[in-house]
Amino acid sequence: MKTWHFIGILLPLLGCSHGSPAENEAQTQKTLNTPIITNESPEPIQEMAVPNPIQKQEKRQQQQKSKALMNVPLIKQNPELKYGCEVTSLAMMLKYAGADTDKMKLFNEIKKDNDPLKRSANGDILSWGNPAEGFVGDMTGKQAGYAVFDKPMIDLINRYLPGRAVNLTGKDFNEVLEHVSAGYPAVVWTTGDYRLPDRWESWTHGNEVIKTPLDLHAVVLVGFNETNVFLNDPLSGRKQVPVNKIRFIETWKAMQSRAVSYR
Repeated sequence: MKTWHFIGILLPLLGCSHGSPAENEAQTQKTLNTPIITNESPEPIQEMAVPNPIQKQEKRQQQQKSKALMNVPLIKQNPELKYGCEVTSLAMMLKYAGADTDKMKLFNEIKKDNDPLKRSANGDILSWGNPAEGFVGDMTGKQAGYAVFDKPMIDLINRYLPGRAVNLTGKDFNEVLEHVSAGYPAVVWTTGDYRLPDRWESWTHGNEVIKTPLDLHAVVLVGFNETNVFLNDPLSGRKQVPVNKIRFIETWKAMQSRAVSYR
């Protein structure tokens, strides 16, 4: 575990307060769609001339999955919420869904894990909260703050959109893209620069050991095409930021494949 002198340098960079948006990189990628392969016997000749509505529907769905882009409103987390990327991203998504809310309402309503930050005499982090249970630390940045994960976010989505929350955490990223292609933006967890995390910390929470990257960020996935995903970033204040899809998926998986949305 790192010494407090090192942590003291990193504390202002905990959670979503750190990171610059990635530049668009021109890389190619094969289409997400795969050909439909069937072992069924050929239809009789007299029936083959009649269009198959199921095949036409599948073709339309495949075409739909190749790209999508939504005009989700952009909201910035600063200056009020230095560590508030999750609730600010959620505010963007809920606004798009027609909910009457904003980032400060969500800041007050999101569940908090208020376990205090405890340190050893050497400055090592000994214990703190669990972001799976609620937001850890001070979201405003007046004191050290960290993050919140998917389950408290799902609870908040269901408060505004009863019974409509969708937890995509742990799913294959193609399922996330299919959900987005159906017209639903998603809050996804990544890093400040959308690259693989390289700064990890650990502490205890009761009988648990929390091991997590310090450079953690949440953004809104608003679209994609064959080579890029498009993000609304509450920290940089940029809308529909293009990020290389392959790189983004690698980072998303490293962050435990967390994503929440609604239907």
